[in-house]
Amino acid sequence: MKAVVGETVVAEAASEAVISIEGSVYFPPDSVAAGALSDSGTPYTCPWKGKAQYHDVVVGETVLRDGAWSYPAIKESAAARVGRDFSGYVAFDARQVRVEN
Repeated sequence: MKAVVGETVVAEAASEAVISIEGSVYFPPDSVAAGALSDSGTPYTCPWKGKAQYHDVVVGETVLRDGAWSYPAIKESAAARVGRDFSGYVAFDARQVRVEN
């Protein structure tokens, strides 16, 4: 699976390494390209996953505001619900970043 902005791959991982949750594909943290994310100050807390960290996606001079998010420390019940720990995994806003097989 790949997360792509224009022609630039910002994350890439094997299909079995990603996690699909509520229509979003979450990539392992080590699959995200170095320098592709910059932490955003946008606050959000999911009732069942916990506190989110939004990220701006940076590709050259292009900055996609809040184009990605992660949950640095998910609730224990969230891991049980999904079937594995997805702390730190990164999902991308489909309106800004293309995710493809």
